[in-house]
Amino acid sequence: MNRFVAAARALRSAAPHRLVDALRDVLSDGWSARDVELYLADYSLTTLQPVATRPNPPQPLPVHDGPAGRAFGSQEPYVEQRGDGRVRAHLPVTVRGDRLGVLRITLPSTAHTDEGLAGLTELAEVLGHELVGAERETDLYVRTRRSSRLTLAAEMQWQLLPGRSSTRPEYALGGQLEPAYGIFGDNFDWSSDADHLKLYITNGMGEGIEASLLTNLGINALRNARRAGIPIADQAALADQAVHARYGGAAHLSVLLLDLELATGRLQVVDAGSPRMLLMRDRAVTHVDLEAQLPLGMFEETDYVAQELAVERGDRLVFVSDGVYSVTTPSGETYGERALARAVTATSLLPAAEVPGAVLRELSGHRGTTVADDDALVVCLDWFGREEAGRPHR
Repeated sequence: MNRFVAAARALRSAAPHRLVDALRDVLSDGWSARDVELYLADYSLTTLQPVATRPNPPQPLPVHDGPAGRAFGSQEPYVEQRGDGRVRAHLPVTVRGDRLGVLRITLPSTAHTDEGLAGLTELAEVLGHELVGAERETDLYVRTRRSSRLTLAAEMQWQLLPGRSSTRPEYALGGQLEPAYGIFGDNFDWSSDADHLKLYITNGMGEGIEASLLTNLGINALRNARRAGIPIADQAALADQAVHARYGGAAHLSVLLLDLELATGRLQVVDAGSPRMLLMRDRAVTHVDLEAQLPLGMFEETDYVAQELAVERGDRLVFVSDGVYSVTTPSGETYGERALARAVTATSLLPAAEVPGAVLRELSGHRGTTVADDDALVVCLDWFGREEAGRPHR
């Protein structure tokens, strides 16, 4: 049995809370590794938090600096040469494009080969898949991601998310919520199959737990309709009925619903509220004017109509809530569309997963404070298309 197979088997057979310990044991035996540590990105995407499975765990590491931050940002292994005859490898831990963290391992220099590094990189990916499954049975990894306590509303919002990033050959997605530890109404959701990507950008009215409850109802109503296989206009209508039945028009949910056909780039959109969409094409950023319709739950039995657009290969779509484009400085100056367009243009060289964080950091500079007093959401979708796009269907 080769080393990789033995390590993967050890991960699969380990108790959910002992994944790191099991990996530490097998890497010590098979690779002569030591100082094996797993770091997970915190909710605000500012620190990499160590998974503490033994006394005296290491200190958190920065997401945007240092060797571990380089591995996390580039999604490529980063190896440090040490002066003691050993090397330290930092390996991205990622599941289908969702960036979870970094695995750090110290190895003998003689074990640092291209083949060995490729095997360890693949093993870090296996670890990521096991982490996703383990989180159904233990809170260890969810707790690790917290550099401070979440509010109850934020707890509910983060549990709704499908992830923070996703990649397929046709597209790349990234999203982020702020304030990460105190979010209450904004959210996003996505789901893909062989032919379509469905994406929702939501902005629930109100504050605190009431806003979170409203968004939870709306997202689950949309998912229920989506999983019944009906078009997005009808999804909006059914979710509208669910929200109105509960609140009687006293509360509503703003949603942008999108259905992207993966073979062609044909995009259907229902604009039911305040989230906005920007398009970056050939480094030029424009606000996409959509046919505004009523937010979900405002009136009983509202009819919705999908608007059809087309995206081209290389397009970047950025979606923002009103906590982004309407934020003001201490002197009352609104952020506005031009400032937002400049922030999006500045991200042109970043992958989709890093765009939301970059835009939100720019926003905090405009706001003048690091902590938002209103929900702020940014989602980025990069469209690559398919090789067969444009060919006639048979």
